[in-house]
Amino acid sequence: MEIDHIIPHALGGLTEEDNLWLACSPCNERKGISIAGLDPLRGNIIPLFNPRRQIWQDHFAWVDDGRRILGLTPIGRITVTALQMNRPLIVRARTIWVLAGWHPPKD
Repeated sequence: MEIDHIIPHALGGLTEEDNLWLACSPCNERKGISIAGLDPLRGNIIPLFNPRRQIWQDHFAWVDDGRRILGLTPIGRITVTALQMNRPLIVRARTIWVLAGWHPPKD
């Protein structure tokens, strides 16, 4: 895990608690300086999920027994797409975690 600026420095984001979050390296790299993306369902620009201001369960759900993440809202869909949250490597890892009883996380 690494520290992510929710609003990137390049876009004026500050290094203060309200703008920082932990992210896995691949997700943080995919996010880059993005704060929004194109909704794959409707084609309009939607902000990425903000873990400091939004509730995960409002925008996402675990499917396939916790192996994949489903975006429930435009924010969820664009975040899943932009960060490639269901890329094959992480789905394989989640499969192992599910079998070990470590995943999905309890609410």
